Amino acid sequence: MRIQGHLYGLLATAFLSLRAAQAEYVDPPVLDGCPGYNATDVEIAGPKLTATLVLAGPACNVFGNDTKTMKMEAIYETGTRIHLKIFDPTTNRYEVPESVIPRPKPDPTVRTSSAEIQFNFTNAPFTFTISRTRTKEVLFSTTSHPLIFEPQYLRVKTTLPPNANIYGLGEHSEPFRLDPASTTRTLWSRNAFGVSSGPNLYGNHPVYFEHRTTGTHGVFLLNSNGMDVKLRNNETADGATTLEYNVIGGILDFYFLAGSEDDPAEVARQYAEVVGTPAEVPYWSFGLHQCRFGSQNYIEVANVISNYSAANIPLETMWVDIDYMYKRRVFTNDQDYFPTSRMREIVDYLHDHKQKFVLFTDPAVGYLPNEGYGSYDRGTALDIWLKAPDGSPSLGLVWTGVSVFPDWFHPEIGQYWTNEFMNFFSPQTGFDIDGIGIDMNEPASFCNFPCDDAVAQAALLGLPPARTSSPPDPNAPILGHSSQNKRKRVQPGDDVLNPPYSIDNADVVAISNHTAATNAVHANGLVEYDTHNLYGTMMSTTTQDAMLARRPGQRTLVITRSTFAGAGRKVGKWLGDNLSTWEQYRLSIAGMLSMATVYQVPMVGSDVCGFGERNTTELLCARWAMLGAFNPFMRNHNTDQAISQEFYQWPTVAQAARNILSIRYRLLDYLYTAFHTASLDGTPVLHPLWFKYPKDPTTFPIDVQFFFGDSILVSPVTDENSTSVLIYLPKDRFYDFATLAPVDGQGANVTLSNVDFTTIPLHIMGGAILPLRSSGAMTTAELREIDFQIIVAPGTDGLAAGRLYLDDGVSVTPKDATYTKFAYEERKFNATGTFGYKTGVKITKMLFLAVENAPSDVTVHEQGSDHKGVRFAHNATMQVLEVDVDISLTHEFSVEFQS
Repeated sequence: MRIQGHLYGLLATAFLSLRAAQAEYVDPPVLDGCPGYNATDVEIAGPKLTATLVLAGPACNVFGNDTKTMKMEAIYETGTRIHLKIFDPTTNRYEVPESVIPRPKPDPTVRTSSAEIQFNFTNAPFTFTISRTRTKEVLFSTTSHPLIFEPQYLRVKTTLPPNANIYGLGEHSEPFRLDPASTTRTLWSRNAFGVSSGPNLYGNHPVYFEHRTTGTHGVFLLNSNGMDVKLRNNETADGATTLEYNVIGGILDFYFLAGSEDDPAEVARQYAEVVGTPAEVPYWSFGLHQCRFGSQNYIEVANVISNYSAANIPLETMWVDIDYMYKRRVFTNDQDYFPTSRMREIVDYLHDHKQKFVLFTDPAVGYLPNEGYGSYDRGTALDIWLKAPDGSPSLGLVWTGVSVFPDWFHPEIGQYWTNEFMNFFSPQTGFDIDGIGIDMNEPASFCNFPCDDAVAQAALLGLPPARTSSPPDPNAPILGHSSQNKRKRVQPGDDVLNPPYSIDNADVVAISNHTAATNAVHANGLVEYDTHNLYGTMMSTTTQDAMLARRPGQRTLVITRSTFAGAGRKVGKWLGDNLSTWEQYRLSIAGMLSMATVYQVPMVGSDVCGFGERNTTELLCARWAMLGAFNPFMRNHNTDQAISQEFYQWPTVAQAARNILSIRYRLLDYLYTAFHTASLDGTPVLHPLWFKYPKDPTTFPIDVQFFFGDSILVSPVTDENSTSVLIYLPKDRFYDFATLAPVDGQGANVTLSNVDFTTIPLHIMGGAILPLRSSGAMTTAELREIDFQIIVAPGTDGLAAGRLYLDDGVSVTPKDATYTKFAYEERKFNATGTFGYKTGVKITKMLFLAVENAPSDVTVHEQGSDHKGVRFAHNATMQVLEVDVDISLTHEFSVEFQS
């Protein structure tokens, strides 16, 4: 919703003027001229070093009074991780609560001498350096950049190599590799319709990976206050890159991660040790999801389900946006447009056909003290609303009108939220949902700052909006032609509404504009100024707990819009309200890579075909459908202000969807296995090219190609109306996914021509063994009954490896599981592992690639027996050996062939 008004314009002009007046105070020479601190009382006890930091000269007092004395603690927590904290021990400054991000436990056996990175410092002035132990290479250094520590302004700055390769610092809609010349990344949750490139968006992940040909390392600042992180390369004569943190509160709480000299994925695993590994999601959640904001009634919802079936396009999960609500009130449904009985009929139909159902919900609850609105009344009885400084509920303005916001720190919030879910989403009397989508949880508000009269602003904006059509016939036939198929408060004197340092928030009026007031108080005394960036993640994790309470022991799907570091432990994420443009189609890849590769939120995807403002086109939607099939979370979603864009609306899109969903579903167990691995150690499920080719500088900026899982190179066409694409193939062995023919990359660009609008270029990276289902299916339940094929794609060294994880697909703690490791060497394939889960399916075919000559014989070894004379066929042109087998996934086996 667009917010207009004379007051907004006046405040924005005044605020921009204030920013201009502040510019001289944030000049690098001014800040670098501050006195910094000297280190005294240094103590070393094993892996822990402590010191007192004392202001080294006349205070700068740039945005407040410099803190005179501070404490520094540095500890080698593991051989690859150093934890550095700098804080004021004399005041109760805010820190991110452990209830939000539990801190990892240090390894008591770690020795500093054998650690892979080292912490060194100078006493006067105090500066510190993080360097690699083996090579002495400096990774992070504050030399020449004094530390500034004030009540509402913290500044830390490091010098990096020229043209540094920095990834992360999101959420953003910029290229995956951040421009080191002039980038300011602002972290402050915002309702960012249009996800424009540059400004702050919905979530906050203050972590970056830096990649060099000598290795990859990571830096995580555990701080949820608003901040600007600035990258510049014009401040030194040698063109070095500088990276500067400007934070408006909290403490300095850094984790430095050694990463690896040769495996970039290692830094992702080390970051997962800090924020937690991603949650496993249900198998069905990898199917196709469909949603629209603006569904008029239950008949429209039912028609979408039927039309997907009639078009023979697999639809796994039907979503309904907030349209189902009565006057946009959470935990209600409009009995005229979305009556309970008819909606339950739709849900029952979906479940009978092995499909799923998801609804959207929002955090804001309508402020309706005299209307018998149960969700408001029950929350008021528990006193769980975010409070204004005077103790009254802090009000905002959201879809339902004047609203209150749940306080996710309140001790009774779990009881309240779970109770609402158990009642409204009851399988017996309500909507038996399988997952939940969360919107507006930045938290978003339409109220212009200052939100002193939310009632008047609601009237001006016409909230809640009225229905524009008549109710449907409550007895209309539907689905008729479908197939079967305790923490610290803010310090006295702090200005939490207008902090002295103004972060580069795109909502320029004030940091409280269009969100919950930053002076709102939580039950534990924390203020929203400090915790704002945590709101979305806290709602998401509380929602996940409520969903688990509905179906104990079963995984669920929670997809949220706003996230903070660590959110992936519980939930997935969609990339927000994008637009139907080719630019946002391209940038969606970088957004997905950032979430899945850096931030440990792998269940991620963009709104396929685009969400808002303008209509998609047939060709854009066709291309996006194919790219969307390689988003871990695949959902078509658009707004009420655009044309319908379900995949069946155009012949080209329908065919593209059928083609690519067949491929996606065949690869679903490959993806599921990657997610299981991620849940164990944080190995990403998507990889940029430089993760696989870390010594090849050409790969460093590439973000329109990526690896889906370990081994599938995806190279979408990204130019409008084009049927060709220029792709980069590193110097390595690849195989065309469609033909299985070998392709030897030369470390050069290659033009692929005649890429029609229903195909997408895919290659298998040499060295992979892929488990694929033999065919696609209409649902994931049907897919799980289809046999497997194995593709063996050797690298240039003749070796290949892969894995396959199988379980029941839904249990939080599966009773049984099968985890098979595959290896290939010298014409022999081995499968080893554990075989606890009874799949009921077999491996019926094996395809060995790069086999130049037909073998004389093929033998299968299993359960102590040798089966010789196995039937095979050899395609000399494609160099593919196709072997027919009949092997159950219940035991180890091997297959070998003789020249």
